[in-house]
Amino acid sequence: MKLVFATNNLNKLSEIRSLVPEGIQILSLSDINCNEELPETHPTLQENALQKAKYVFDNYGFNCFADDTGLEIDVLGGDPGVYSARYAGLECNAEDNMNKVLRNLEGKKNREAKFRTVIAVIVNGIETLFYGECKGQIIKVKSGTKGFGYDPIFIPDGFNKTFAEMTKVMKGSISHRGKAVNKLIDFLHS
Repeated sequence: MKLVFATNNLNKLSEIRSLVPEGIQILSLSDINCNEELPETHPTLQENALQKAKYVFDNYGFNCFADDTGLEIDVLGGDPGVYSARYAGLECNAEDNMNKVLRNLEGKKNREAKFRTVIAVIVNGIETLFYGECKGQIIKVKSGTKGFGYDPIFIPDGFNKTFAEMTKVMKGSISHRGKAVNKLIDFLHS
């Protein structure tokens, strides 16, 4: 089966490809000659994931899926949440986003957080949603060089390593995205 992953994030693409078994070929947007920035204009992860998947399905006709992921920090009222990728501003990068989180958590004892992922898949015009969540803590100093996004400051519950210190396989077995992808894989094999 071929399935387009509606993302321009090459790190996410690589991570997803490492999680899916043989028999499911994950195509990139460039593989289908989609070079535009996908819209993400909604206030929820679910709506953004559906918006991106619908855009690819409606404009390119491929079975596809999209995800939207947010880091939610309790003491910050759930921020950065749906705005995780642009928390420090539209022209920001992952370093800027992490630095803003760390600044906003200075002096705070409660550092509980969770990653949430919503995957929207459209196969033959039928939309289905899958969810994944991973709870953990935000550490005070970045640690690790693997992964992407907020991985260097997030330690999942039950572990003593950040996502950025884990292999793709280890992270994928416990992460929010890994959990949602496993549900997607089960669905595609049913």
